[in-house]
Amino acid sequence: MNNEKNTREVAIQLSGVKKMYKLGQIGGGTLTADLQSLWARIRGKEDPNTVIGTDQRLAGKTFMALNGIDLIVYKGEALGIIGGNGAGKSTMLKLLSRVTAPTEGEIDIYGRISSMLEVGTGFNPQMTGRENVYMNGAILGMTKAEIDEKMEDIIEFSEVREFIDTPVKRYSSGMYVKLAFSVAAHLDSEIMIMDEVLAVGDMAFQKKCLDKMRDAAKQQGRTVLYVSHNMNTIRQLCDRCIVLDKGKVVFEGDVEKAIDIYMNRQMNDSTFRDYNDFARPQWLSNTKIKLLEAEFLDKNSNVFDETEPIRLRLKWENLQDVKNVGLRFELWNLEDVAQATYIMYDFYSGEKGQITEMIMEMDASMVMDADYKTYITFFNNSEFGGNTDLDCVPGLCFRKAAKVKENYLIWRPKVWGYIQLPTPKIVSQE
Repeated sequence: MNNEKNTREVAIQLSGVKKMYKLGQIGGGTLTADLQSLWARIRGKEDPNTVIGTDQRLAGKTFMALNGIDLIVYKGEALGIIGGNGAGKSTMLKLLSRVTAPTEGEIDIYGRISSMLEVGTGFNPQMTGRENVYMNGAILGMTKAEIDEKMEDIIEFSEVREFIDTPVKRYSSGMYVKLAFSVAAHLDSEIMIMDEVLAVGDMAFQKKCLDKMRDAAKQQGRTVLYVSHNMNTIRQLCDRCIVLDKGKVVFEGDVEKAIDIYMNRQMNDSTFRDYNDFARPQWLSNTKIKLLEAEFLDKNSNVFDETEPIRLRLKWENLQDVKNVGLRFELWNLEDVAQATYIMYDFYSGEKGQITEMIMEMDASMVMDADYKTYITFFNNSEFGGNTDLDCVPGLCFRKAAKVKENYLIWRPKVWGYIQLPTPKIVSQE
């Protein structure tokens, strides 16, 4: 295996790469924002550019987003990058895309890079879709004639033909993703970098994106780096996978083994989680309510037996006046497939600045013995059965474990599913 690797061409090499951020310091945005922040501090006022919920006590401290990364990616390889929130995945991709520079270490890249780090990255909102295609191609060093040759394929793949001459500021998030992915996939680049590109968009388009990335790696010999929390897409696309944790590579190698390591790290014994400084997903723009804490009560571990209810304490703060807030508590298996959901409708209203604690008790007897991760979402109902999410965070993980008893069959959820149906009635027997 080592001899085989030594004969392959290197596409990307990272040597001792570190990235350090100074939390709460001036110097992370535009000159205008920096002057606003400086003037606010001089007057002893709140920083107008601080993200809501940021802990001001972090000012002056440093955070190592990446802490000594050594990695080689080979040409024609599809590499998966997985890890929990804050592990350093997006930071690594930003370094490779030259959005930011490493604090220490060296990054060698052999080939042109097209990247899609988040919805709308690299697009000028005032320009039309067509104009943005030309701009992205020019950044990659392509001529107008070369871009013209690719334009029809880009428009056809993106499914936004009717809006290609409309300013992209009017696009929905799904349209952004479709055009941005199509641009990255079709323009001439040897390396494609994709960060959660399939988090937005319909299922048919997601499949089309996966097929395109697979074709780029297998047939066209392009190098693909793919970050996702969806383990099934990692399995379908990637040849090799790395697991990041706290800015370090903790595993590099076989995809299935990497996924097992990642999943086991998700299942820790923590019964408490602090969300004060937790980064919310990019698609969540609402700032009405913020979850502060979640905790399993009366437990020294996160293991529940077959009849034991789940008692959960939640603490949240109203960032604005809120009315008729609902709550979803979703149960997912460790392969990112939803299994069951608890819902409370219109259970809460409150004024801006109010901090509330609530203890809820949930019956888990209907779900089978397995490991679960959860998502906690505050929402408002909208017309025709829709809803608007106000806050959404990954919750605590837990294990449902049955007490072993005589004549008991240990359930196999991956084979039989996560729901045990009622015992059939015997109508007749001869």
